[in-house]
Amino acid sequence: QVQLVESGGGLVQAGGSLRLSCAASGSIFSINSMGWYRQAPGKQRELVAVTTSGGNINYADSLKGRFTISRDNAKNTVFLQMNSLKPEDTAVYYCNAAIITHRGQWATYWGQGTQVTVSS
Repeated sequence: QVQLVESGGGLVQAGGSLRLSCAASGSIFSINSMGWYRQAPGKQRELVAVTTSGGNINYADSLKGRFTISRDNAKNTVFLQMNSLKPEDTAVYYCNAAIITHRGQWATYWGQGTQVTVSS
């Protein structure tokens, strides 16, 4: 079994910052990619940022310059630093990881989501 546990969400005023963390645990042989998605009320889930084991990073174009993704491979943890937050950043943020387990199974896993609310 593999689990992704997120933390760091909360309520912040516009212009403020938050840092999200997501730790993967369980029967993990290797992690290909880890990233963040978000889903606002009434909207589809969208990519925020993703980083691969090779160091490639992709951001949603609209978030470049404000959000930074980083990864601690030794701890199977991914972070999302969010600066200059805007009310439109309000959403549930989900961690995502593409993992190969010790049984040789490849699958995509999701965290339970963490709420980020930005007040104006």
